[in-house]
Amino acid sequence: MMPDNDTPPLQSPAPEPLSARRSGRFGLGLAVAVAALALAGWQWFETRQKLNDLQQEVTRQLGDFDTGHKEERGAQKLTREQLEILQAKLGAFENRFAEFQAQTEALKALNQDIARGREEATLLEVEQAITLAGQQLQLAGNVPVAVLALQTADARLARLDRPAHLPLRKALAKDLERLNALPFVDMPGVSLRLEQLIHGVDKLPLTAYGRPVEKKEARKEAAPVAPWWQNAGGEIWQELKGLVRIQRFDREDPALLAPGQDYFLRENLKLRLLNARLALFSRDQWTYRNELKVAQEWLGKYFDTNDKAVASAQSTLRQMSAAEINVELPNLNDTQAALRGLRQGRDKR
Repeated sequence: MMPDNDTPPLQSPAPEPLSARRSGRFGLGLAVAVAALALAGWQWFETRQKLNDLQQEVTRQLGDFDTGHKEERGAQKLTREQLEILQAKLGAFENRFAEFQAQTEALKALNQDIARGREEATLLEVEQAITLAGQQLQLAGNVPVAVLALQTADARLARLDRPAHLPLRKALAKDLERLNALPFVDMPGVSLRLEQLIHGVDKLPLTAYGRPVEKKEARKEAAPVAPWWQNAGGEIWQELKGLVRIQRFDREDPALLAPGQDYFLRENLKLRLLNARLALFSRDQWTYRNELKVAQEWLGKYFDTNDKAVASAQSTLRQMSAAEINVELPNLNDTQAALRGLRQGRDKR
């Protein structure tokens, strides 16, 4: 809207003086400077506070870090100490384990030595048993003892239970089967019977002398029980009866012996029986039967066959003459060869 013309125009204020304007600008600049200074001081103070706080925080964190570092170093030290203790224990355990292994190896070696020693001792016993069996067969012809020796050797091998001993056990089984299949000859029994006959020869009555002497001696010992006059009469009567002797012979005349020849007869009969016993051990069938035949002839010719002892001796001699003693005995070559093979195998190892 345009102003009225009647209204007088506004007059601009009169310009202020130059000094006033300068002082106002100076005051304004001073205020701005003070404000800026105050602002800068406040900012500096605030920054200082933040720096202090930051320094305290850093100091605290450094302290915490130092504390944590110390604790960590303590933990590390403790860990190192525990690790050293564990290493020491581990070293001691390794040493003990090494000692235990050494002792175990020593025990194994000792057990092996003991086992080898036991096996060696057993094989030595087996070898001795086989040797004894061979000697009994070849020298004495004693089959039962040989069988017992071989059975003992097989039992010793069975206790070891080693596969390497199977060939020897098979050879032993074959030899035992062959020995058990042989006819039985009771050589010890025959030998004992011959020995009894030898000891009884002195008690057998002779045909030429009638009653044995020991019966006459028994009557003399029984005589002193009676009164003296009866004993004297009995002795006179015995002397009178000795002047005349009457005998009855229902067979051919007995062989007469010169005085004192009965001793040599009995000793020769003993020698015949001893020869038969030696022939038995050597398995000489012809000599054995021939000696027993001569002994039977002498018993029938010179001794009283009506006596029970003489008849029993003749019967025993007939039974022994019928026995077969010349049995072909097997050898133990297979068993001995298997034993040598086992020995050679052990020596090579």
